[in-house]
Amino acid sequence: MFYLTATEMLKLLRAREVSAVELLDAHLRRIEEINPEVNAIVTLVAERAREEAREADRDLARGHWRGPLHGLPVAHKDLTDTAGIRTTYGSPLFADHVPVKDAPIVRRMREAGAITVGKTNTPEFGTGSHTVNELFGATRNPYDLSKSAGGSSGGAAAALATGMVALADGSDMGGSLRNPASFCNVAGLRPTPGRVPSPSAIAAWFTLGVSGPMARTAEDLALMMSAVAGFDAASPLSITSSGAVFAEPLGLDLTGLRIAWSPDLGGLPVDTETAKVTADAPAVLEGLGARVERVDLDLSDAEDAFRIYRAWHYASSFGDLPQDRVGENVRWNVERGREVTGADLARAERLRSGLYQRMGDFFRTYDFLIAPVSQVPPFPVDAPYVSEINGQALPDYLAWMRSAYWISVLHAPAASVPCGFTGGGLPVGVQIVGRPFADMQVLRLAHAFERATGHGTRRPTCR
Repeated sequence: MFYLTATEMLKLLRAREVSAVELLDAHLRRIEEINPEVNAIVTLVAERAREEAREADRDLARGHWRGPLHGLPVAHKDLTDTAGIRTTYGSPLFADHVPVKDAPIVRRMREAGAITVGKTNTPEFGTGSHTVNELFGATRNPYDLSKSAGGSSGGAAAALATGMVALADGSDMGGSLRNPASFCNVAGLRPTPGRVPSPSAIAAWFTLGVSGPMARTAEDLALMMSAVAGFDAASPLSITSSGAVFAEPLGLDLTGLRIAWSPDLGGLPVDTETAKVTADAPAVLEGLGARVERVDLDLSDAEDAFRIYRAWHYASSFGDLPQDRVGENVRWNVERGREVTGADLARAERLRSGLYQRMGDFFRTYDFLIAPVSQVPPFPVDAPYVSEINGQALPDYLAWMRSAYWISVLHAPAASVPCGFTGGGLPVGVQIVGRPFADMQVLRLAHAFERATGHGTRRPTCR
């Protein structure tokens, strides 16, 4: 039951063929069986979840359907505030922190009927695409326990891949949602900024970081988006349209669509096995009727723009914390942020603005861009980060994530969907990037791709 899609689970619930309590218990048994191996869920609230499931069943018996997620077991990233449930942000500084208020994405999921089972692991303050922290340790890849699950939403991806939850939320600044989806053979959507509101008292106009859905299928991503997307006046960049559009059918005729294929986003090093797996994606789309053309993109202006904005954000958000009590990666980012000048920010804004205009021209020619999500397959869980690709040394812990964070700068929706496996059985994802605000179109293409390949149905070997 735990490997049914969320959409299939809902059909059973509505038909009264399974109760919310039965569905929850199946997932709690799965958590008990699998979580000790992969370390995906770090705080479990089983009794609270059971009471919520009982109430969901009582509502259903009264003919009251709460919303599109009624009765579904979900988990929330430990970076995301949950009222009454410990939220540590992966940091010893907040080891016992219990928020009094839900983050907007959590509130909307709960209002739509979702049942919270717990919190998923994340690196400290979501720093980096490898889920490990001092409090809880590392999340392991379900397809190979010696490998990383990616990050920073690695706990969410591993929980989904092993059937511990039906849906999960993630967040994405430099690939933190897409990278673990790729590493764990699940799906994730980085929405257009403002599509899923993320109010902030520190950086309300900051658009590199977004919240979004993670699931096992594109159809389930759309289901979750129907609940969490929509206007929120507390977020100044909030998109005014509702989430109702995401409840529409995902069918898409690819005939005549023009899709750009960039195997390395303009010269980035890409691991040979990753390159081999993702090279199959164009043929899949051509087989569905699309016209796929290889392109040589120049997204290099995204490098400085991303790093400057990210550094500034870290200094603004975490600079007041005791720096001797945060991890090395957080401290390094804060130090870089304190070096940022007004001239640096002006350059970042010019670079990003120019890139946005050039990509506007690009998307007048092409309907979508496809590329590898990550430049490497899952790497050893004991390694702090990827230090070289194909023998080419990388300058720091961020550099191996460029294929994801360059896309973050574009203000565009991007989905990660399973693309295949390396010779050693490790998952590899392909990234589908659409025009800004074309989130639903991205999900439609992701749905067509995954149905044509079936890669997402291959389950982990652990138990």
